[in-house]
Amino acid sequence: MSQPVDSAVSAVRTYVEQHSAAFLDDLTEWLRIPSVSARPDHAPDVRRSADWLAAALTATGFPTAEVRPTPGAPAGHAEWPSADPGAPTVLVHGHHDVQPAVREDGRHSEPFEPVVRDDRLYARGAADDKGQVFFHTLGVRAHLAATGRTAPAVHLKLLIEGEEESGSPHFRAPVERHTDRLAADVVIVSDTGMWSEDTPTVCTGMRGLAECEIRLHGPGQDIHSGAFGGAVPNPATAVARLVAALHDEHARVAVPGFYDGVVELTDRERELFAELPFDEREWLRAASSHATGGEAGYSTLERRPKPPTRPTAEANGIDGGHQGPGSKTIIPSSAMVELSFRLAAGQDPGHIEKAVRDWVAGQIPDGIRCETAFSPATRPCLTPLDHPALESVTRAMGRAFGTPVRFTREGGSGPAADLQDVLGAPVLFLGISVPSDGWHAPDEKVEPDLLLKGAEAAAHLWDDLAQHWRRVP
Repeated sequence: MSQPVDSAVSAVRTYVEQHSAAFLDDLTEWLRIPSVSARPDHAPDVRRSADWLAAALTATGFPTAEVRPTPGAPAGHAEWPSADPGAPTVLVHGHHDVQPAVREDGRHSEPFEPVVRDDRLYARGAADDKGQVFFHTLGVRAHLAATGRTAPAVHLKLLIEGEEESGSPHFRAPVERHTDRLAADVVIVSDTGMWSEDTPTVCTGMRGLAECEIRLHGPGQDIHSGAFGGAVPNPATAVARLVAALHDEHARVAVPGFYDGVVELTDRERELFAELPFDEREWLRAASSHATGGEAGYSTLERRPKPPTRPTAEANGIDGGHQGPGSKTIIPSSAMVELSFRLAAGQDPGHIEKAVRDWVAGQIPDGIRCETAFSPATRPCLTPLDHPALESVTRAMGRAFGTPVRFTREGGSGPAADLQDVLGAPVLFLGISVPSDGWHAPDEKVEPDLLLKGAEAAAHLWDDLAQHWRRVP
């Protein structure tokens, strides 16, 4: 049933182009739903978004499409069995919730009133992640049209969660309860991006994430710095010293045991990452920064979030004492710092939490009481470069873009490792977003032409996986 590569590419592209306008109209309708999972007042909108998606998947042709409740926000779930019982099973993962956004953040248009400017679609969720979820609906229809099938070449499942932007607190437990329905040979995550519009890339891994808030308490109330300064410990000073001690003089994280288990780059990976067209000055401009910095012994390319090969520790916010205008000469009663740790492949979040707690305890002076609270962590994941499913994703991307495909990793974090752990299936990434899309930023957008390329890649992927990865009885 397979066609030669050239005719298959032409057939898929023709279908996608012919149906692109309707696809973008439908996506625009979905983007109007403010499915902000972090805001309790938007809970009905998140439910409405899940309902909308289930209806859209039913209209696409999925025989099963439903809203799956969780203790938090609902997820969307769909299944479309292949006519071939021996076909591999693929689970597509993404999310339909979005980051908070208001016009006052500095947007040039309302975040939930999609608008096209300069051939770009601006709206919250356009790239992260509704646009990248939705291209699978067009992709599977193009796959069927190009191959003459009435069902996909693979057993296709979708799990589209509703709390990813809130840390996926209720994600793993339902996956563990429903492993029978979610079982898959491979997981495809469409919540990542590419190097640039001109350099299509396949992501081979995502970092994990551990976050904590450290609160230091000293005097029972703010006290006079002239009467008591220099004679009692100051929580604000202790927080400053704690942050200063987080890295050594080589910008390495100074927490003992922090680098335990880190999987180092292979020579082949270094060669592949070196092929990426990296302009450090242009990258600095995109970062709105004036100089590079980071762990000694690694290039800026190896330290930067694409490809992220090293773990990091960052102070995300510091607070304590007087913050307003004018002078208030006090020793504050308390101070706090928020820290985040992006974890590389091989690191264990549980080990990191213990190591950080032990380190913090050793840094705090007598007379200061410390409270350290960790949020639920996300594990890192990594796909071997020689994995056959990765080869299928690379070929599918290459057919869609008509140019060589390179490899990178993502600096962000997500629940992909939970799927890998619970289902025992490799995780692959199929994403088309580019850095200028501005995830979480005021003017988030997506390139419609790249969304259509994503649909083409998905259309090619199902046939490629079916041909090259047969289920072993």
